[in-house]
Amino acid sequence: MNFPDLPGPLGGARQPDAVICSAKGCRAPAVWVLAWNNPKLHTPRRRKTWLACEEHREHLSQFLGMRGFLKDVVPLADWEAPEEER
Repeated sequence: MNFPDLPGPLGGARQPDAVICSAKGCRAPAVWVLAWNNPKLHTPRRRKTWLACEEHREHLSQFLGMRGFLKDVVPLADWEAPEEER
């Protein structure tokens, strides 16, 4: 796991020793990485990330999924950023 590859404010705010959920107003620790891309803006291999706590995983996944953006949902402990984004 490589925390420098995780996103900043919109993709989960950073706190010392913690990565928090991307859901608006949520301060819970993130346990999921939602990998996504917008095909109108990003190359097919590009992956942007949002972070989710258990409570907001489904909501954030549905938001991205309805737009056709969601590519993968991975436990934070297992996440490795694609090579091109390191």
